[in-house]
Amino acid sequence: MAELACRKCRFINIDSEVCKNCGSTDLTKEWYGYVVIIDPERSEIAKRLGIKTPGKYALKVG
Repeated sequence: MAELACRKCRFINIDSEVCKNCGSTDLTKEWYGYVVIIDPERSEIAKRLGIKTPGKYALKVG
């Protein structure tokens, strides 16, 4: 089970070659730390990171 982070939106994808969030194919294994967003409408962290869709996101993408 490979977890790949999208370089465009930082969404973490599991066993996928295309980002399930934005459709990009620019995925990488080099990412560090993550945050799970459940309710982006009420989350201050999601607002600061510009996240609009619930999910698991990398904090830093290499």
